[in-house]
Amino acid sequence: MVAVARPLRIALAFGPGMFNGLGVSTDATRRTSTAGDPLGTHRVLDPPGALPQPAERLDADPSRRFETEIVVDVETLNIDAASFRQMEEASGGSPEGVARLVLETVARRGKQHNPVTGSGGMLLGVVRWVGSLVERRGVGVGDRIATLASLSLTPLSLRRIVAVRPASAQLDVEGTAIVFASAPLARMPADMPERLALALLDVAGAAPQVARLAGPGDSVAVLGAGGKSGLLCAAEARRRVGRSGRVIGIEASPEFAADLRALALCDHVVVADARDPIAVRDAVLPLTGDAGADLTLSCVNVPGVELSAIVATRDRGKAYFFAMSTSFTAAALGAEGIGKDVDLYIGNGYAHGHAEHTLALVREHTPLAELLASRYG
Repeated sequence: MVAVARPLRIALAFGPGMFNGLGVSTDATRRTSTAGDPLGTHRVLDPPGALPQPAERLDADPSRRFETEIVVDVETLNIDAASFRQMEEASGGSPEGVARLVLETVARRGKQHNPVTGSGGMLLGVVRWVGSLVERRGVGVGDRIATLASLSLTPLSLRRIVAVRPASAQLDVEGTAIVFASAPLARMPADMPERLALALLDVAGAAPQVARLAGPGDSVAVLGAGGKSGLLCAAEARRRVGRSGRVIGIEASPEFAADLRALALCDHVVVADARDPIAVRDAVLPLTGDAGADLTLSCVNVPGVELSAIVATRDRGKAYFFAMSTSFTAAALGAEGIGKDVDLYIGNGYAHGHAEHTLALVREHTPLAELLASRYG
C-alpha cells in the first residue's frame, strides 16, 4: 500500500459521449419510465439473459427511469480491499493509476467490476430519485445511504474522480449509481463519521457470520486479524467463545499485531505470513493442544492463503473465507489434497440485519471504535 500523508486530490474525468460506445444514452430526450426487473436484468447489455453481477456490461444511464430502481448521486466509492490492492500493484503504487483504472473499468463495463479480482466494493451517496415500486423501502429523496450490494452489480457512471485515499481504499467521486429493488442498502448512521461507517458497512457481513459459526468454548483462529474485517471477526469471536474459549490472531504486520494486542480481543497474537501454511500451522497447533482451531476465519486480502486456513483447522472443524481474493478451487482441492475433512464456508457479504449488527458491535467496544476511526474515519 502506498503511504501518503493526505488524500491525493486528482481530477480525472471523461468527456461527453465517452459512454456512447457501451450503448448507454446520454440524451435526456430519451428518458423513459417503465417497471423494470427487481433483480436488474433490464440493465444488462451483455450477455443477454445474465444477471447484473456476472454480466460483462451494464446500462448505467440515469436518465432512463425504471420504477424498480433508486437513483443515487455518488460521493464516495469504497473499493474492496482485494481489488484496491490489485489495482495499486498494477499501477505501480500510483493513486492516479488506481483512479485511471477505475474510470476505465466503469466506462467499459458500466460498473466498478474489477476484471482481475472479480470484486467491487460499495458506495456512499444521496438519493436523487425513488421509483414507485421501491417506495415501501422507506428511502426518500435527499437521504444519505450506503449500498450494501457490491459495485460489481451496481450500474455506475462517473464524471470524475476527485480524490484517492489509499489508507481506506476510498475514492471521492462525482457520478451516479442505480440501486435495484433487490439490493440491500442502509441509511448512514448519525453517531459516527461517515467514512468510518462506510468502511464498516463494506465488511458488514463478516461479524454476523462469525456469530453463527462460533460458540462457547471454541478455539477460533483469525488470519489477517489486524485488518478491518479481521478486527470485527476477532471482536465477534471474543463475544461468542466466552471465557472458556480461545481467540488466536494471526497478523503479518507487526504494527497491526501491536494494535491487536492493545485491544485485548485475542488470547494470543502471532506475527506470521498467512501465505505460509506451515508457519500458520506451527503457530496454531501448539495453542490448541495440537488439534487445530474449531473455526478458522480467513480475512486476508491476498491470494494464496487458502491452505493456511485449512491446516490451522481441526478435523471436522470449520474454515470461513471472507476475503474476495479467495479461490474456491484452491480451497476445495487443497483440502482434498492433504486429506483434511473440514467444512468450507464462503464468506457471504450479506446476512439479515448485518449492518445494524456490525455498527452495534463497534459502538459497544470503544477502543475498537477509536482504532477503526483512526484508520478509516
